[in-house]
Amino acid sequence: MPLPIGDTIGILADNLRQRGSVLPITARNATRWAKGLNLPRGGETVLYTGLMFQLIPYIEEMSRAEEKLGDSWLANFTGLGRQVNRVVNISAFMARPSAQVRAAYDQVLVNVATLLRQAGIDYGYLYEKELYSGALIYDLGVDEVLEKHARKVYGVLKKHGVKKVITVDPHTTNMLRSVYPTMIEGYDLQVKSYLEVLAEQGRKPTQTLAGEVAIHDSCVFARYENVIDQPRALLGQAGLTVREPEDAGKFTWCCGGPAESLYPKKALANAQKRVDQLKRAARDGVTMCPICYVNLQKAAGEAMRFQDISHYLCQAYGPNKEIE
Repeated sequence: MPLPIGDTIGILADNLRQRGSVLPITARNATRWAKGLNLPRGGETVLYTGLMFQLIPYIEEMSRAEEKLGDSWLANFTGLGRQVNRVVNISAFMARPSAQVRAAYDQVLVNVATLLRQAGIDYGYLYEKELYSGALIYDLGVDEVLEKHARKVYGVLKKHGVKKVITVDPHTTNMLRSVYPTMIEGYDLQVKSYLEVLAEQGRKPTQTLAGEVAIHDSCVFARYENVIDQPRALLGQAGLTVREPEDAGKFTWCCGGPAESLYPKKALANAQKRVDQLKRAARDGVTMCPICYVNLQKAAGEAMRFQDISHYLCQAYGPNKEIE
């Protein structure tokens, strides 16, 4: 059985209110991916990760811990756990992903940074000043906490002179481009996903790939941000045959997240249905959201292989190496 929903949401909201993230991680873990890339600090245009890719390994470990607790007598003490968490960050003890798993998600960010630099985009990075976007709290409907956090994020960006933001995932794109403007008067940041930026550049691939992939549209990208054609164009120009599964584009079927944090078994069932749809289209699947990637990969097991779209784009549009 799932843990008590009110207390679970409360712990996440308390973390965001007190520690700046639903699942706080150290600045070292948040910025490790950029080590050695020599990215400028700040600037008018910044690459904004929103900590999504960095947090997913920890969120996944936390979900496993919650599932175990939900099936034990300890579930009765979730309310007490919330009280303790307000004083001591207990999530730090419950979520400890391996270095290998963290490195896999960090690599996506390296891929994105490399692609943008090779496309001639001039941008910086805020390093430890970058804050979590608040996406999960938005999905869970804790508006009061989110509004305060949104103003804090916006304040940090304005303080550092940022005018344009390049995002790396659907949820951060949606938060900074569509949600924050409804909460902050005078909001004036220009926000685009790196996929939109790359598609606008019209850069030709340096090598042609072979094969076919089943594309999984992020619900957030497809339904709210109209990022549908860009990933298909980039993959197609790279030489890949893009196979459309049942329920694609604006009618995409959800991967099951972010409900996983509250209803892990229901989320898994939803992801398994989506994997079945994708598997009928092609053996290899491509995602563009860390939540989609982790949910679909877990549901697929050995039945299907998934890669983030940046994996293919780095192969096609330039060597996948560190920025010099």
